[in-house]
Amino acid sequence: MVAQRISIFPLTGVILFPGLQVPLHIFEPRYRALVSDAMARDRQIGMIQPRGPGEPPALFDMGCVGRIVDVEALDDGRYNLVLEGFARFRVLRELDVTTAFRQIEAELINENDDDQALSSVERASLEREAQRFANAQGYSVDWDSVARLDDRSLVNGIAQIAPFDAAAKQALLEADGLTTRADLLVQLMQFFGRRDSDDPRVTLQ
Repeated sequence: MVAQRISIFPLTGVILFPGLQVPLHIFEPRYRALVSDAMARDRQIGMIQPRGPGEPPALFDMGCVGRIVDVEALDDGRYNLVLEGFARFRVLRELDVTTAFRQIEAELINENDDDQALSSVERASLEREAQRFANAQGYSVDWDSVARLDDRSLVNGIAQIAPFDAAAKQALLEADGLTTRADLLVQLMQFFGRRDSDDPRVTLQ
């Protein structure tokens, strides 16, 4: 693992995985400063979820650092950008800084390339549960395109976009190994797929 300084964008309900992208609209002055700083240096921003309320809010222990691959600077100072993840990180400590945005020291996690594939049974189980979940939620999905995704893109893509609560998304990010994450995904889709007609909100605490 390699330790480095990372400028962070804490955002509840949004996680990023290595190899995937997330679009962001940046409008708060402190995060506009974060983007300006990143563009002037290494184009890197760390996405991480806050644990709860507070100012500043406490952070979860793990996030993902991404690189700005597309940016549109608007006339009023806002930004539209696309961030592509390249490494998960574990927070070591928060740094005492004078910038408007927060910075941490974190260690980058080297992923095990030997655990980036599912067995045919695991893949079939995940796709089957994903179809059930999508149908229950009323989503329209191009399943032919889904079938062409590699295992890593399929698992992490579902984990990133699924409408789970912050705790569930964090658990997926922290799951080590593709098989472990896929198993957790199946469990979460089954859990969040249970909708009470009187209360459609299902949360995992």
